[in-house]
Amino acid sequence: MSCSLFEFCRLQELKTVRDFLFQNQSKESVEEKTQTAENELSWDTSDWESGWDNNENKEEESASSTKTEEEPSGQNQPWLQDCVVSLSPCADLLVVAREQKAAFLSAKWRTSDSGREEMTLAVTWSGHLCTEEGENVSSVIAIPLASQKRSSTGRPDWTCIVVGFTSGYVRFYTESGVLLLAQLLHVDPVLRLKCRTYEIPRHPGVTEQHEELSILYPAALVTIDGFSLFQSLRACRNQVARAAAAGSDVVPPPPLAYKKWGLQEMDTIVDHSSVGVMTLCVFDQMKNASILGGFHASVKGSPPAMSQFVTVGTGPYAGFYYAVEGNSQPLLSHVALAVASKLTSALFNAASGWLGWNKSKNEEEAAQKQKPKVEPATPLGIRFGLPDSRRHGESICLSPCNTLAGVTDDFGRVTLLDLARGVAIRMWKGYRDAQLGWLQVQEERVDREFSPSASLPRRHALFLVIYAPRRGILEVWAMQRGPRVGAFTVGKHCRLLYAGYHLMGVNSVTSQGWQLHTQQVCLLDPTTGALRTINIPFHLALSDKKNERARDMHLLKRLSAVLKTRDMDSDSLEREAKGVLLEIKHPAIKKQALESLLSNRKAPVSCLTNVTRALHDALKQQDADEVEASLLQLCSSQLKLLQLYSDIQQLQSAEDTEACSGNDSLEGIEEELSRVGPTLQRYAHLSSKPSVSFAQDSPDTPLSAQAFLTQLECAEDGEVKVNRRSDAEWNQLGNFMFWGCLCGKSPTHKVCDTLQLAGISPQQLLSLLMSVWLQREKEVLQKPVETVRNLHTLLIALSNMDGAVEESWDPQSVSPWWQQVRFTCIQSHNAAAALLAALVAHRAAKASITSRADSKLQSEWEAVSLELEQWVVCVRQLEDVLVLQALLLVPSPKATAGGAVVQCSIKTLQEGGTGGIADSVSKWVFRQNMAPERLKKILQRKETQDTGDQKEQKEEREEAEDCQEEADRTAELLLAVCQRFPDSLSPDLLFAHCCWEYVVQWNKDPEEGRYLLFAVEHLKLITSPHIQLGISTMMWSTFIVKRFSAAAFLMEKVGKAPKDRLCRRDVGIGDKAMTSFLSCCVQLLQILMEADSAMEEIPAPGFSVEEVWSGAEGPASIAELALEQRGVHYPLVQHHWLLASLLHAAMSFSVKVKPLSLFDSKGKNAFFRDLTTIQLMPSGDMDPCLVSLRQEFLLRVLTGWVQAIDDPSCTSPAAASTSLPSEGPKADWWPSLCIDLGSLLQVNPDILRRHLVCELYSQGLDLRAEEAILQVEDKEVLGSHLLVLTGQRLSYSLLHNQNQTQAAMELLARLPPTLCTWLKAMDPSELRCPLVSLSKTTRLVSRLIEMLPENHAQYSLALHLLEAVDVLSLSTED
Repeated sequence: MSCSLFEFCRLQELKTVRDFLFQNQSKESVEEKTQTAENELSWDTSDWESGWDNNENKEEESASSTKTEEEPSGQNQPWLQDCVVSLSPCADLLVVAREQKAAFLSAKWRTSDSGREEMTLAVTWSGHLCTEEGENVSSVIAIPLASQKRSSTGRPDWTCIVVGFTSGYVRFYTESGVLLLAQLLHVDPVLRLKCRTYEIPRHPGVTEQHEELSILYPAALVTIDGFSLFQSLRACRNQVARAAAAGSDVVPPPPLAYKKWGLQEMDTIVDHSSVGVMTLCVFDQMKNASILGGFHASVKGSPPAMSQFVTVGTGPYAGFYYAVEGNSQPLLSHVALAVASKLTSALFNAASGWLGWNKSKNEEEAAQKQKPKVEPATPLGIRFGLPDSRRHGESICLSPCNTLAGVTDDFGRVTLLDLARGVAIRMWKGYRDAQLGWLQVQEERVDREFSPSASLPRRHALFLVIYAPRRGILEVWAMQRGPRVGAFTVGKHCRLLYAGYHLMGVNSVTSQGWQLHTQQVCLLDPTTGALRTINIPFHLALSDKKNERARDMHLLKRLSAVLKTRDMDSDSLEREAKGVLLEIKHPAIKKQALESLLSNRKAPVSCLTNVTRALHDALKQQDADEVEASLLQLCSSQLKLLQLYSDIQQLQSAEDTEACSGNDSLEGIEEELSRVGPTLQRYAHLSSKPSVSFAQDSPDTPLSAQAFLTQLECAEDGEVKVNRRSDAEWNQLGNFMFWGCLCGKSPTHKVCDTLQLAGISPQQLLSLLMSVWLQREKEVLQKPVETVRNLHTLLIALSNMDGAVEESWDPQSVSPWWQQVRFTCIQSHNAAAALLAALVAHRAAKASITSRADSKLQSEWEAVSLELEQWVVCVRQLEDVLVLQALLLVPSPKATAGGAVVQCSIKTLQEGGTGGIADSVSKWVFRQNMAPERLKKILQRKETQDTGDQKEQKEEREEAEDCQEEADRTAELLLAVCQRFPDSLSPDLLFAHCCWEYVVQWNKDPEEGRYLLFAVEHLKLITSPHIQLGISTMMWSTFIVKRFSAAAFLMEKVGKAPKDRLCRRDVGIGDKAMTSFLSCCVQLLQILMEADSAMEEIPAPGFSVEEVWSGAEGPASIAELALEQRGVHYPLVQHHWLLASLLHAAMSFSVKVKPLSLFDSKGKNAFFRDLTTIQLMPSGDMDPCLVSLRQEFLLRVLTGWVQAIDDPSCTSPAAASTSLPSEGPKADWWPSLCIDLGSLLQVNPDILRRHLVCELYSQGLDLRAEEAILQVEDKEVLGSHLLVLTGQRLSYSLLHNQNQTQAAMELLARLPPTLCTWLKAMDPSELRCPLVSLSKTTRLVSRLIEMLPENHAQYSLALHLLEAVDVLSLSTED
């Protein structure tokens, strides 16, 4: 990796800038000047070009001439050399000025033709800067000011342009050309402006430098403190912005504080550098004191701090000045040279002159005539210099570390100065009109890792950049005595822009965590407008010894670049990789390069093998002492693994495959396959649902050599070990080794022999074989017979390897080899593949045991082994798991919840405990959205199956649709599972788990009241009251009571059925869901009371597990937990049932009530307690006020029910009794519930019955009323109530009906006066259905006559009513 030029920005509108700056100059003068420049360029350079490399010089000249020919003719004049140019260190602002004019170019982003974002510099302001006659711009710098915001990350807030003029003025502008500040510091022209900003010290002994702006005049040097300048510029900018916003005049700012030094004892000064504050060491202080003061000179304890200034010019060629900081007296060592310099009284002067804004012309003319007063400079004598009378210095460029400086002169030399010692340490010749810059490069992290001092901070390298415009070349030299590390051919009219500073306003606190985005050196080409920067690798600055390592790192990066190349053929890649690896010297880097090559996926196997073998042979040829053992071991091991990969790959593509020989141990395998065949087909059909997968995840994807090498590791003793990382990589490796053998495409014994010779342990090969067999389950089920035979052959071949089955194994014990196969099948979720593998391994183990027994006993008896017994159990368990997994794979209906399909295995079922199987089936029932009654019917079919039912089912299947057929197949599958698990899936156990699953799902989504309803229905189907009681108690305490209490308190607070918003806020469910929730609470408590009553009659059930699954370890089932629950307190349960019924009635019929207010203090305190505890319950007669409130509530409930069931179409008692639903407000059990509640609440039930009869007659439901009359005890009181109701009906027919007939009018005239008066007093508006047929009224009056005794006061009135109704009915018929 070498130096490079990188273009990061391009200038726009260069022609516009040139025309603006040179618009007063005529075309003739431009052509004359161009001709003069060409004549000057045609000078003889043979004296200094002879030392240059001839070939390189020819190439540079040819490239330069070619580029010059391609340049446009309009911009090839060296116009930029006549301008003052300054680039901000952030590269976001460029200032170009000439005479009185200037143009500011700011950074902008645009999209190129290729679609990439690129930065450009476009003109944002142009205009005149001079305000006095005859003054011109002499120097410009652009200083970015740091942002004071805490969120800043190192970008500048804004950029200030500082301009020096020939009149001595220094003016400060914003990016938009607004004048902020102007001050006359000296009457001479400004020669050069330079800035120094804060740098973080890299070493503890380095003095921290402060920010400073220095202004050079012909005989004076002015320095302005950076901190005060930063604050003043910010204040001026804010003042200008406020004045522009308010439209007022700008208040003139106070003048700047500065120091002015009169530089003496030097003839001409053209450039300078302010090095900063320095402190002499104690030895130098004592040396100077002894030289200047003699033997008896006294030395102070602390050396003084001095500011160092270096100037260039003539007489002497370079001068060194030192100004002592502070007001302390000069030390003895400085007295001889600075007696009259007045260094200790350096004044902070304020210029009395100040130019403001918005003045009239008269004031401006007066100001021009009378210049402000300028303070005199403090004399500062030269300490020493470099005398050279013939040499004239032209410029000086200070290094970033402030220890070196580059100086150019009129002899075409570049001199490197050591500022600490004040000597010239290096000189270059042949660089006339050279432009200098510095680059400081930080050590790369990769290089630091190979450094012996890796724990120390990263190092920095310094490079000097020299641009020779006469030759059009840019060179980079390593410091201090390093070689030239880079050379570039560029144009002859470029400008090298080096700022030498960063952001102003930064200190050690604000710079924490900042990343300064600055460019150190930039090259501006005016012909193309390109701004380019230089990239230099750190390793170019290293010495020869360390450069060997850097060269190796460069070769490593070169190899990385080659490996990233896309369109490179294998031969070129092999040639390049081999050359790089053999050329690298350092063993660690050579090892890294080899590993990088071996991990590249694009490199073919032949390339990897040839390169590794070449490196291995080269290492073998070297002396044993010079070769690193680890590198040689790496080469030999990788060669062995590559050879193994190639051998397996060749065997996979071999045409000759072994014929599958018949084996006696496989006899009868087809019978077993046919036995489990239907289940396997059903399982394969259900598991072959379409799914989305990525091509790179496909098992058919070939295994690359790089992946093969990463998973295998070769030990020193030659044994190959397989490293198991992820399951996907493990399966891919097993697929590469064994899938061809399982398909019958590869010779099985050759593959096994190859793997055995490689040194891979048989146990790892067995694990790989089982993983690929289980992973490729779908492909195995497509050809089960063929793949099973191939698996048997592979298992036999692997078990015959050395180290597989121990020679000392006793057939009566468990073999670790077959235990590994069995353990893999037990853990697998692929039930079908695991079952087939278990069948094959069972027969293989049986054959192995039989052969060992024959060899030892030589008898005809069959060997009985613990190993075979475990295989029989394992096969039976896998068959059960296969049937269960087939059931769980049945897809759920659309739009149903339940999540993903549960994957089960022997291990998961055993870890699930005694209820693990029932829990899996209950989750499946929930996903299927199967109703409890349907599940009950399916389980009943298992118990009572006969031939007649099967014939009927066949007939129904022929007539049913496809969905019904699928449902029947699902039912058959569920029956098959229940038959295989008769104990684990007993009806009570399954109903218990289904109940718990539904209530858990309801707790997750309480809005789905159907889940809780199904849970209660499943609970009702449990036949054991002990299990019912326990599950009801757990449901109540875990899920129900909290929401139930919240609903009760909410209704107590509101006093009526709450709205949806309040229900969601307090209870967490909507109003409709809360009605369903309260209904389920009533049913749950009812079940709890019934179960508690029936527990004494029925003994507690016992639970058993199938013998095969007796080894289950895990949590107890829900039914077992239910049996462990404590008994409940029946009165307390009844007390909660009473409250739940009241709440449900209030929500169903929207009755206003405060439910808790219907109970006394004892009743309220007993609510929401643990049902297993004994609480103090209400007893004795209740307060009449409470009884009255309860009676009123129940009467309202009965009224609401009558209004809900209003159905005039009912004409017969049978129809009326069968038309009502079993749930909801129209349910037929509401009246009986109210009667039961009344008896518990000490309300007279006969009052409720009479009220119900009256409400039914008022609603016009006479048939239902006649049924209800039969239950009324006090018929006399009921007759009085019905008499009034009959009068209201008759009054409506005779007096208030708009369609009155003539007969009715005549009847009204013939009525007795008492009856007529009584009818007129009746109010028919109290009837909800006043328009009733006369036949119903006649029957009602007849009932009245039967109810009222003859001695009743209203009996005669009833007779008159009967007579009137009969006459009215006869007249209607006529």
